[in-house]
Amino acid sequence: MRWLALLALVAALLALGLRHLPPDWDPRRPLDLTAPPNALTGLKLHWMTARPEACFAAFAASGIPVTRVADRRSGEGCAIENAVRLTGTLRALPADPVTTCPLAAAWVLFERNTLQPAARAHLGTEVTGLRHFGTYACRNVNHAAAGRRSEHATANAIDIAGFLLRDGREVRLATAWPGSGPEAAFLRSVRDGACRWFRAVLGPDYNAAHQDHFHFDMGPWRLCR
Repeated sequence: MRWLALLALVAALLALGLRHLPPDWDPRRPLDLTAPPNALTGLKLHWMTARPEACFAAFAASGIPVTRVADRRSGEGCAIENAVRLTGTLRALPADPVTTCPLAAAWVLFERNTLQPAARAHLGTEVTGLRHFGTYACRNVNHAAAGRRSEHATANAIDIAGFLLRDGREVRLATAWPGSGPEAAFLRSVRDGACRWFRAVLGPDYNAAHQDHFHFDMGPWRLCR
């Protein structure tokens, strides 16, 4: 019976510890997208891919409004479910892209903790807008005639072509990535930092198909290239 008593003691200590954890360190609490990231941030973000309600709870707990998009069924592997309009402070061109809720949550974390710090550090300004190639396209990976569906087929990915800056400049991957100046350094910092928030990050170094944009997605495969 001694081991039962030991298990009871461990359970009691765990319960006591959970009761006194700070909110940001409590695994039971929704992720606060506005709080400084910690060791639980990535785990909570990953849990959202299997539990959409946790994603919407995170936006509510963070005080960030979201515009939900009606589900759209598809027999072609191209359904849109638990989607929102991309949320953040940046102006998107084209406007109001539709993404899955987890992708939108990852974008908020990326914007606050990677994109803006990189812009301030390398360019001495902030990002005010993004130019993108879209989020949703009912197609296979690399537009192949056969094979698995792209994350774009469910609006679980976004392709970023460039960033608009507060000082009027625009940094485009097609022209800035091959360089060696501060704009190239900014883009490389963005690429490296994005790997913390998105499951897959692909850029010009990956292949010719991505030479003019970043691909960010929240799919099952982790890749940072």
